[in-house]
Parts: sequence; structure tokens; C-alpha cells
Amino acid sequence: MASAHEIETPDPAVEEAENVVVDAGSSLGVRRYFTIPGRDPFDEIDWEIRDAFIPGKEKPAFEQKGVEFPKFWSQTATNIVAQKYFRGRMSSPERERSVKQMIGRVVSTIGAWGREGGYFANEEEAETFEAELKAILVNQLASFNSPVWFNVGFEEQPQCSACFILSVEDTMDSILDWNTREGRIFRGGSGSGINLSKIRGSIEPLSKGGTASGPVSFMRGADAWAGTIKSGGKTRRAAKMVVLDVDHPDVEEFIWCKARRSARRASSSRPATTCRSTRPTGPRSSTRTRTTPSASATPSWRPSSRARSGT
Repeated sequence: MASAHEIETPDPAVEEAENVVVDAGSSLGVRRYFTIPGRDPFDEIDWEIRDAFIPGKEKPAFEQKGVEFPKFWSQTATNIVAQKYFRGRMSSPERERSVKQMIGRVVSTIGAWGREGGYFANEEEAETFEAELKAILVNQLASFNSPVWFNVGFEEQPQCSACFILSVEDTMDSILDWNTREGRIFRGGSGSGINLSKIRGSIEPLSKGGTASGPVSFMRGADAWAGTIKSGGKTRRAAKMVVLDVDHPDVEEFIWCKARRSARRASSSRPATTCRSTRPTGPRSSTRTRTTPSASATPSWRPSSRARSGT
């Protein structure tokens, strides 16, 4: 009886896939649906000059006068677009003042990429693509994500993706590299997500002595980093997601860290309560004033000991 080693199994035939051009004269093509040849989509709608204004506590949070927008765009859309997506320094000649400039910047850049990459059969097809994209964007039939509006046509190598998934190892070099990469992502207006389960828990020893800080400690630092770096150089906070595996030793601290932080903030923002107590001191009595916090910094909705112990 032959052994398994003696039996030779023939290798299955491997068929190599090969692209075949069926008709060299045909192309996918871009057909007009929303536009008419020879007519600019911007000329098909009504425009008006208005002011973008976002009020603040003591002074306007943002103001740009004399901006050009389609009449059917709301004032809210005007404020958001002018503040976050118009590029250029305020009060400078390079500052965008019209939706035509903003959309034109993005469309012309993408069109140029298509021409350079050979995506269009001819110039007529490229012009059709640009006109259709203009019509779709200005009529709010679809829209790009924020990094596209932030960067395309403005940065030499624009960052266009909205989200990035990062990884980190249980070393200081990797943790510092994670913060550096994340900072660049936030600067371009994108968000990031990461799983910190590879970082050892806060009760585990270090190779050179001492105890590890734990993933939650590094997460707090990265959260402050995200709040400091304005997303896309604008006013909004960077978007950030953190994951920790359920079997990690610090998972309970991870679950409750946000609730405890929110409780501390709420406690510190409440007005203090003034307590007056009278204590006799011999023939005379004195009144003393004592100020105490109105609430504990520890949240009252912590899980029971039974829930925390996992029983």
C-alpha cells in the first residue's frame, strides 16, 4: 500500500487570465444627462450676493460679506460652506468668494487628472464629464466629503479619503508614530480609527521596571491631540474612533472613562453651594462660611459590583 508521500498529486492546471480588446474603436464614454452642450451649468441657475455670518458670544464666530451663492441654497448652507470650504486667507485676494470658484476648483482638478490618466476618449468627453459634475454639485444632487473640498485644487498632493484605519504595536516608538500619523490625517480634514488592544494593560509590568500606563492613558493623550489640531485647518474637531477588545484587562476603565470624564466636567461647571454653620465658642458665637462642591465627581450610574466583577 502506497504511503501519502509516495502518491504524487498532479498540480491542477492554472489558467492565466488575459485581457482581450473586443473593439478597439469603442469606449465607455460620458453622456450628457443634466447639461446641454455649449451651455455652462452655472448659467442655468439664479445667483445672488449675500453675507455669511455665524454669531458668537462677544463677537461673530465667522463673517464674510459679499459671497456669491445659488438662490436656492439656504443661509445655513451659506454659513457652513463659506466658513469651512472656501479656501484662502480671509481678506486676501486669493480667498474664494463664490460657490462657482469652489466647485470649479474641484471639477477642473479632477478633469485634469482624467485627461492626464487617459480616462477620456477625447476632449469633448472630458468637457462633458466636467459639465455633468458641475451640474450635480451645484444642484446638490450629490456632494463630496469634506477632505475633497478642503484639499482638491488647493494642495499639491491632496488627501481625499474621509477615514483612515491605523494600527499600533506595544512599543513607545509605535505609539509616538501613531500620534504623528494621526496628526497629519487630522490636518487634512479626515478622521481615523484604531484598535489599542495590543498595548499592555495598566497593571502589567514593563521590561525595565515599573508598571505600564495602559491604553486608556494613551487614548486620553491622543484625544487631546485631536481636539488641538483643527480638522482641515478649520473650526471643527477631528473625528476619532478607538476600539479595545473585550478581553483586554483595561476594558472596564475603557468603557467608563468617557462617562466619568463627563461627570467631572459637569460637577466642575455647577455653581458652588454656600453652607453657613454656627458653632458656639464660649460666651460668643461666630459664623463661618464654607464652600463645598455641589456634586461628586464620581458618576452615580457606575455598574454594580456584581456587573463589574463579570458575574
